[in-house]
Amino acid sequence: MEGLSQLINTIKVVKRHHNADLDIEGILMTMCDTRLNLTKQVMAEVKNNFPDKVFKTTIPRSVKLSEAPGFGKPVMYFSKFNKGNWAYKALAKEIIKNNK
Repeated sequence: MEGLSQLINTIKVVKRHHNADLDIEGILMTMCDTRLNLTKQVMAEVKNNFPDKVFKTTIPRSVKLSEAPGFGKPVMYFSKFNKGNWAYKALAKEIIKNNK
């Protein structure tokens, strides 16, 4: 949450001095393990503070997502059937849909 607050402040400064049209397209919840209370609390807090900015898609916690960069590959090639891979594909579709 602190990092998100800092990002919002940075965007405000950039908007004021350089680009008044700059805006956040969305907030992506990553490393989500909805079995954990902390994850649920953070997600609820972000949705409460930014109700129109949180993507519906969430990226789950996944070992394969963490391993892929070490092998120099995007997850879509490293672990084709990984739930994280499918989540990123869903995010891409959501962004395309939101921008039509």
